[in-house]
Amino acid sequence: MSVHSDFRSRHLGSIGSDREEMLRAIGYDSLDALADAAVPAGIRLEKELVLPEAKSEPGALAWLKSIFSKNVLKKSCIGQGYSGTHVPGVIGRNILENPGWYTAYTPYQAEIAQGRLEALLNFQTMITEMTGLDVANASLLDEGTAAAEAMSLALAGAPKGKVIFVSGACHPQTIAVVQTRAEPLGIEVKVGDWEEFDPATCEGLFAVIVQYPATCGSVYDYAGFFEKAHAAKAVTIVAADLLALTLLKAPGEFGADICVGSSQRFGVPMGFGGPHAGFMACKDALKRKMPGRLIGVSVDSRGKPGFRLSLQTREQHIRRDKATSNICTAQVLLAVMASMYAVYHGPEGLKHIASEVHAKTATLVASLRAAGVKVLNDSFFDSIVIEVADAAATIKKAADKGYNLRPMGAYVGVAFDETTTCEDVAAIAEVFGASVVEGEGTNWDVSLSRSSAFLTQKVFNSYHSETEMLRYLKRLESKDLALNESMIPLGSCTMKLNATSEMLPLSWPEVSSIHPFVPADQSAGYREMLELLEGWLAEITGFAAVSLQPNAGSQGEYAGLLAIRRYHLSRGDEHRNVCLIPVSAHGTNPASAVMVGMKVVGVKCDEKGNIDVPDLKARIEEHRENLSCLMVTYPSTHGVFEETIVEICDAIHAAGGQVYMDGANMNAQVGLTSPGRIGADVCHLNLHKTFCIPHGGGGPGVGPIGVAPQLVPFLPGHSELSSNEGAVCSAPWGSASINTISWMYIAMMGADGLKEATQLAILNANYMAKRLSGFFPVLYTAPNGLVAHECIIDVRPLSDKSGITVEDVAKRLMDYGFHAPTMSWPVTGTLMIEPTESEAKTELDRFCDAMISIHGEIMAVANGEADANDNVLKNAPHTADSVIADDWKHGYSREQAAFPLPYLRQHKFWPSVGRVDNVHGDRNLVCTCDSVEAYAAAAAQG
Repeated sequence: MSVHSDFRSRHLGSIGSDREEMLRAIGYDSLDALADAAVPAGIRLEKELVLPEAKSEPGALAWLKSIFSKNVLKKSCIGQGYSGTHVPGVIGRNILENPGWYTAYTPYQAEIAQGRLEALLNFQTMITEMTGLDVANASLLDEGTAAAEAMSLALAGAPKGKVIFVSGACHPQTIAVVQTRAEPLGIEVKVGDWEEFDPATCEGLFAVIVQYPATCGSVYDYAGFFEKAHAAKAVTIVAADLLALTLLKAPGEFGADICVGSSQRFGVPMGFGGPHAGFMACKDALKRKMPGRLIGVSVDSRGKPGFRLSLQTREQHIRRDKATSNICTAQVLLAVMASMYAVYHGPEGLKHIASEVHAKTATLVASLRAAGVKVLNDSFFDSIVIEVADAAATIKKAADKGYNLRPMGAYVGVAFDETTTCEDVAAIAEVFGASVVEGEGTNWDVSLSRSSAFLTQKVFNSYHSETEMLRYLKRLESKDLALNESMIPLGSCTMKLNATSEMLPLSWPEVSSIHPFVPADQSAGYREMLELLEGWLAEITGFAAVSLQPNAGSQGEYAGLLAIRRYHLSRGDEHRNVCLIPVSAHGTNPASAVMVGMKVVGVKCDEKGNIDVPDLKARIEEHRENLSCLMVTYPSTHGVFEETIVEICDAIHAAGGQVYMDGANMNAQVGLTSPGRIGADVCHLNLHKTFCIPHGGGGPGVGPIGVAPQLVPFLPGHSELSSNEGAVCSAPWGSASINTISWMYIAMMGADGLKEATQLAILNANYMAKRLSGFFPVLYTAPNGLVAHECIIDVRPLSDKSGITVEDVAKRLMDYGFHAPTMSWPVTGTLMIEPTESEAKTELDRFCDAMISIHGEIMAVANGEADANDNVLKNAPHTADSVIADDWKHGYSREQAAFPLPYLRQHKFWPSVGRVDNVHGDRNLVCTCDSVEAYAAAAAQG
């Protein structure tokens, strides 16, 4: 295969003489020699990976197309939380298919993420307006997990008891996820008829959950029920349909404390289950314990409003095992799409869509009743349940006409959506022997009709032409720094190439348009693709089996630990509940352990950042009888291949425990070693890191788990799978559609390509460490001086000399056109750099040149050549309007501020705001867009 048709050469940044020059710079003559030195011999793979031969980009696309041709595309009228929707072309092309949106990182550096943050503020505003509640977060993973998070939120403030009531009229997958989440926490889940349940007589009740409209389609009035629940001191939770809320009374108006749901039907394809943005809104009193991310407004250094992440956004890192949730991510790209769907249609457009859906449903109901067919619903929005003589025969008859109906035991369900046409209504009526007659009007009690206004803010009433929408999206995109602008060198986050050929299948109808609960024979292509990917990942990880259900890394952690818990329980070892976690671990690790009912015990790290083996062994002995597992990241959180990893795993196994490996750093393992080879029993993989699913500005992600043979029976189950126990999210394969990206990556790279990618990631990290070590000490290395795929540089010695902080360096990097590396984690005052294999030597050198230039700027402060307070670092980042302002009063030039290196004159990325004041924003929390203008006026007045 020539270099021009070999995808590997397109994915890998440095080839030829550049690679040879980097190898010489660190003292090695080949990638193999470097890998032999970097990766301990005792954990190297004994044989090459067995994977299909690498395909060219056209070849892989053709192969995947042939697989997906086995899917059968029918119009699904199943509902159950998933609806057909039209993705507006301007949103599909300019967000979903635009690397300016999908390759951005989580907006931790607010000044270069203002576009995404504004879009997410729009999302939060949309959710608060639709639900009638005070505060909404910037999205959760899906509806089922949002309901489970709501349960945990309610429990955190519960004055008594551990009993939750869940209406049997909730979606079945939501009930299943809540039950899974409740069991390890000792929560009793009572499922039943909400009309017959009396909160006053339920001892220990802390919350109730209902569905609105119900899964059967009925629109119930929960006001009286919620009054009784509140009288019993229970938190009230509603799982709501967002489109229905344009016509129905908002949950906050009939007593809901929390509202959750999915924004999928707001212009996001079904994709066989995802990714979709779940949502959560709550009353003001609950906001400081609400899980996930919250976008707020503050002011920048010039008093201009600036958006940023607020409150508990990174609470896992602060609270660790005291955190109320392990969620450290969101579904940003999908939340942005949903919010822009609302912006594009506006409140009147949304009401029109909802009214059309309801009218078609009413027409079907009238037609069926006129034909003597019994419809069980007294009320409905878009879904109904029909009594039939033979449910299976009816469903088959509909399928033969091209429609999927919902099997409901002896009954059949029908759900309509915005893609439903008048022809569809007639065809489905005919399935039941009916002819179309004129439909009825609104059928629910008038008290349940929405009377309150919503989405009155300017942004939802301004961009209804495609021209205006296109320009609005472009303005927001231009405020964000993404991979299409420059490298994003974040340690542990692996911001690598998301190749166009990997992304293309997402827009194929046979990928995007499949409902997750279609009959198995209609999703044969999907199932084959997913089975192949599971097999490839099992081979790569050295495990017996893989589950693709977890739809985020945090969810993978939870699913992996849940499998360990269930394994111990199956052996009668209920007492094994101690989880050992190094103090350097990512904050989600202890949070996840607590979620599965484990007790967290910390393990020390030595001065080199490695696990302190003597301390580990002491903790093992101390908790031997109750030891459940060890959570460990490999290579270590400090970016080093620890020599003692096999000894560590053996010690845990000898005490009867299991080893959970955090797969955040798999980019340093693939093709060279594996979790199975090292001795781990379970590992989650971040497909949005090592396997090329883009970060999407903070989501979507996928966090599948691989397990050793003894844990296979305890992988997540689902009603659509052979096992029905332990569902961890709403759909059987989680965010199924984006797995096509990782499938394409592996298919195009092959075993040799994947191995070379790992080797080059290690080369790039060591090259950058070598270049920067003369200016910033590299904090941790192996005994031979090498790092793994990332390195930590220490800014603290320079801070001691100059007063310049690591945050100052991060903000100054924006002036050079770069996103900062991971800041102050896992060690305060440091930067963790991961270049990945996709960046060319040219880009690595450009970043190193910027850091070396910043070192000179710091030294100027340390030497007294620059003012300690008025300098380019303390005042960074510099916006275009600040540089051209008439009132320039700094002791350095405008040129030094904006163009410190020559390459910036060829192309300059300008931050749209100055340094944002996070503390001010948290003290004056604004998290909806309706009050931003008023907030700006108030800020201007001081």
